Amino acid sequence: MRLVIAEKPSVAQSIAAVLNAKKRHDGYLEGSGYLVSWCFGHLAELADAAAYNADYAKWTMKDLPIVPMNYRFTIREDKRKQFDILRGLLRREDVSEVVNACDAGREGELIFRTVYCLAGCSKPILRLWISSMEDDAIHAGFKQLKSGRNYDGLHQSALCRAKADWLVGINATRYFSLTYGRTLNIGRVMSPTLALLVQREADISAFVPEPFYTVQLDCGFIAATDRMKDRKTADGIVNACKGKTATVKSVERKEKAEKAPALYDLTALQRDANRILGYTAQQTLDYLQALYEKKLCTYPRTDSRFLTEDMEDSINDLVSSAAAVCGVASPTTIHAKQVCNNKKVTDHHAIVPTVSAGKTDLMSLPLGEREVLKLAAKGLLRAISEAHRYAETVITVECAGHSFTAKGKTVLVPGWKSYEQEQTEAASTLPDVAEHQPISVSDAAVKTGKTTPPKHFTEDTLLSAMESAGKEDMPDDAEREGIGTPATRSGIIEKLVSSGFVERKKSKKVVNLLPTSTGTALITVLPEQLQSPQLTAEWEHRLKEIERGEIVPDSFMDGITAMLGELMQTYNPIPGAEVLFPSGREIVGKCPRCKADVTETPKGFFCENRACSFALWKNSKFFTAKKKTLTKTLAATLLIDGRAPLKGCYSEKTGKTYDAVVVLEDDGTKTAYRLEFERR
Repeated sequence: MRLVIAEKPSVAQSIAAVLNAKKRHDGYLEGSGYLVSWCFGHLAELADAAAYNADYAKWTMKDLPIVPMNYRFTIREDKRKQFDILRGLLRREDVSEVVNACDAGREGELIFRTVYCLAGCSKPILRLWISSMEDDAIHAGFKQLKSGRNYDGLHQSALCRAKADWLVGINATRYFSLTYGRTLNIGRVMSPTLALLVQREADISAFVPEPFYTVQLDCGFIAATDRMKDRKTADGIVNACKGKTATVKSVERKEKAEKAPALYDLTALQRDANRILGYTAQQTLDYLQALYEKKLCTYPRTDSRFLTEDMEDSINDLVSSAAAVCGVASPTTIHAKQVCNNKKVTDHHAIVPTVSAGKTDLMSLPLGEREVLKLAAKGLLRAISEAHRYAETVITVECAGHSFTAKGKTVLVPGWKSYEQEQTEAASTLPDVAEHQPISVSDAAVKTGKTTPPKHFTEDTLLSAMESAGKEDMPDDAEREGIGTPATRSGIIEKLVSSGFVERKKSKKVVNLLPTSTGTALITVLPEQLQSPQLTAEWEHRLKEIERGEIVPDSFMDGITAMLGELMQTYNPIPGAEVLFPSGREIVGKCPRCKADVTETPKGFFCENRACSFALWKNSKFFTAKKKTLTKTLAATLLIDGRAPLKGCYSEKTGKTYDAVVVLEDDGTKTAYRLEFERR
């Protein structure tokens, strides 16, 4: 008996149908020598710090860094029942082999192996590795099951990634939260991404626009000078050219070609879906995952933009399906070889619609799924098309000793651009002219422009920046570059938004990603190690090396631990944190020690400067003994004048009340009060 474990119930049901496992049980299906069950994503997760030591429930500096000797996983309570079912199945005596049918990637491997290990299973593992949920692909996958040992490196890579994220998240979050008196969520890949956004806004703020000028001649077509900085020079050229005749100095005509773009990987598809359709990266991934489970597109979490060479024979059917999805005629010529390259396919090939997609009633799909599927289909149609060919004409004219240039373009063969999603501007054409031909100038004018600052990040451009971050410092043959992976980048963006570090702001038709004041403040205080895209890219590269068995996991984890230890020993807090991280509480007055703001909390009045310990406690025995309350008004007067009238004080000796003046005394370390009485 073989036990098959899928990542989700819907995937398990598709596999069970192919295997003819039709008998339903609680949490699994059975039939034809197979048991088919499922996880609900991650059934288990790394335990919180308090699981190692109850004292860790309270955040203190003395406990940092927290580095477990042996990492523990805990079962999520809402998924406990399914885990118990899987554990029972894994321990059944009639189960001889276990098939890992979780998503064919790093996270899928971790999901399966965690359950397998927690159940105490040691039975042989077989790996189902497929890029499509179509029946034929599942059949073929079960005929080519591979030993689970082949994926031990992938599991170790996934486990190291999870441990590294835990180490940085637990320790850095606690350290900086305690340092600055506010909860600051810090992530191994989240913080470098935030740093990109903050740096971009800094570049925009620092940008000073500079004017520039060009002179344009109207001689039946528009010819212009190069940019110049001096307006007087431009005006001089205009005056010199008005009423004059220009001469054609040269006419150059070149035929050019633009190769078809590669197929979509996840990041490229997310970028276009954001730019063209306005979807967030997470929305696009969710739509793709749904399409994958409905057998309408191939595996979404891929970083490859090519198909394998053994798929060349099926290209025609895939293209016909894509054409049907787009509602266009199938192209007469298909350049299959330009999309098939084994050397450029890693774990999974590019994202393309399946053959089943062309037979589906698209109107039955939700709008988002339908639009993303059409986008993927057009990606395939473009990729197998011939090059876009055009003729570029450059005319250079001379007038009054000055040179002017005009460029025109004539489309010769539309090629792949006939499947462009967006409307492109009509190509400008130039009239036929000959060298040395005189041309009358009907007008000459100065056109003024300004240099423009960098643009705010959108999800499209941020994904691109994350993908290429640190690239210049990586080896040329590095398989994994940038911040995060195609599978994780959308989640990073969403976490930044949900944590309050980034916000989405619509400007005209574009939604920009902007760091909040808290996000900017966080990057201001974070050391380079935690915000460096280069370092994060290096870590991703090393995780890939672990997967290939080129380095041992301990060396990677030791590097993370050493980095955290050094950080906590050498980091110097940034002064003025009360300005960077304001509490948002009402200001009562100024601190007599450091002149920072004093604000009210339920327990008292405290200095906002985390390095200062000044406090006026509401439960002070001095006031309670006199049956008086330290009110906000009283605290404010004490902070301004150092003294305040206190009427109706209760005397424990006499049981009577009296009036006095309370004086605040502070020696820089301790705060006390004393009473003064007016002389009569």
